[in-house]
Amino acid sequence: MEEDGRRRRMVTGDDDEYTEDGTVDLKGKPILKSKTGRWKACSFVVVYEIFERMAYYGISSNLILYLTKKLHQGTVTSSNNVTNWVGTIWITPILGAYLADAHLGRYWTFILSSIIYLLGMCLLTLSVSLPSLKPPECHELDVTKCEKASTLHLAVFYGALYTLALGTGGTKPNISTIGADQFDDYDPKEKKYKLSFFNWWMFSIFIGTLFANSVLVYIQDNVGWTLGYALPTLGLAISVVIFLAGTPFYRHKLPTGSPFTKMAKVMVAAIRKWKTPIPTDTKQLYELDLEEYAKKGRVRIHPTPTLRFLNKACVKTDSSAGGWKLSPVTHVEETKQMLRMIPILIATFIPSAMVAQIGTLFVKQGITLDRGIGSFNIPPASLSTFVTLSMLICVVLYDRFFVKIMQRFTKNPRGITLLQRVGIGLIIHIVIMVIASLTERYRLRVAKEHGLVANGGEVPLSIFILLPQYILMGTADAFLEVAKIEFFYDQAPESMKSLGTSYSMTALGIGNFLSTFILSTVSHVTKKHGHHGWVLNNLNASHLDYYYALLAILNLVNLVFFMVVAKFYVYRAEISDSIKVLGEELREKTSNQVIPRD
Repeated sequence: MEEDGRRRRMVTGDDDEYTEDGTVDLKGKPILKSKTGRWKACSFVVVYEIFERMAYYGISSNLILYLTKKLHQGTVTSSNNVTNWVGTIWITPILGAYLADAHLGRYWTFILSSIIYLLGMCLLTLSVSLPSLKPPECHELDVTKCEKASTLHLAVFYGALYTLALGTGGTKPNISTIGADQFDDYDPKEKKYKLSFFNWWMFSIFIGTLFANSVLVYIQDNVGWTLGYALPTLGLAISVVIFLAGTPFYRHKLPTGSPFTKMAKVMVAAIRKWKTPIPTDTKQLYELDLEEYAKKGRVRIHPTPTLRFLNKACVKTDSSAGGWKLSPVTHVEETKQMLRMIPILIATFIPSAMVAQIGTLFVKQGITLDRGIGSFNIPPASLSTFVTLSMLICVVLYDRFFVKIMQRFTKNPRGITLLQRVGIGLIIHIVIMVIASLTERYRLRVAKEHGLVANGGEVPLSIFILLPQYILMGTADAFLEVAKIEFFYDQAPESMKSLGTSYSMTALGIGNFLSTFILSTVSHVTKKHGHHGWVLNNLNASHLDYYYALLAILNLVNLVFFMVVAKFYVYRAEISDSIKVLGEELREKTSNQVIPRD
């Protein structure tokens, strides 16, 4: 790896002036370190993300109430429609990542997708503003008795939502990757900044989320949906302008061809030669020259013993002459890296389904409780503000204190490993669902005592009894969500960073679809044979406490699965010695500290 780095420096230019990680300017030319990248460039990306998150969560946080109050959909239907849409939002980044890594590059994929995103937001604002595009007002407690939305109403509304989803598919996997690309892995100082980047990246996300969950949700509930959706649309337009303003300072990585084709060629070549023995001398395996990688700003990877079967793809035989019969070692190792992450990816599906409850059932619970503080009524979706506040506080505490404390014991520049951080988040998710189940049981008991089961009336309990589950969800995010996006970015090959980043988003997408499946299945099964059912339109007659208990059990099983796959996971080799240098500095600093005597 170090030899590859030295060779790249010869190709790129002066050691002290040019980046060493293969990044270039927008025209594909070598780029100066001193004038580009680092936090200077990241500041534009981070500010963009604040406004964009305000736009996205301005729509998603209160979407279930719009579907219920304005489109007159029931609890299960509206919850599933929200999770299906959010699932699509987080699945489409696979397409955006492919487009960026294979063809357009991250910058131009992002720009094109932002235009689509903005068009979707404009159409959505239009659909909630014009009376002809929504059913008439209805004030029935049971919304299923109201006039249903017509095919035209639903076509325009969902057309806008899914246009927006298509746009986010290109922005989400590339904006965080563009940000991380601003730090040179071959510079220990910049690598140190990069270790904190994803913490502060999530911090910026939740600043935008905080505004959406407080101000925008209040406007939607108390002023009107037109203004409540027009402001996020305006915020998105501002965010794109801010991103464009930073263009002269960005470092870019060139597209390197389709990652899917590359991985498919490796697997097909390995299967074709499944009877071919692998030579003990790795030098006999097929590999490209260093210059081939250096001129493309990439590194050559040495063969590893994990997933050894795939090494057959680079065994030279008389009949193999490239294409789908022979792949270089580096392509094989890149494929291994993407495949090794899949079990970890699967382990994040269940907690992602838990996150989906914030914008669905948690909000529906809030509607049944006393939301008054004097003459002021708290919008139920605003309680997710406490997820944001908790996450913001925990990220700062983690980066400023927790990491430094753990460094003394582990000598790891990150404090703890990324998978250890994920594991802590998974444990917190179990605690969340146990608390949610107990809280709901208490709410149901009070509803029964006051004779509110049949009519579904407001339960005389403050909405703040839900605070613990919201606050702990933010704490879990500070561990799990931050570690997840950093893990998939860090462990992905250099030529597949956008695809790797999309893994973390895919987890959220599949988690939302999984939430839809679990809720629909539980609702259907528990109504069989004349039973009352766990999830009804009238939550006072439901058994969400049983449902949350089931989710807690699923989280426990998932934690066991994660511990098994994490035990056998092999981290990829660093492309530079920056982490090693930081580790040595940390050990030297620790050993030089003088212990005071009594």
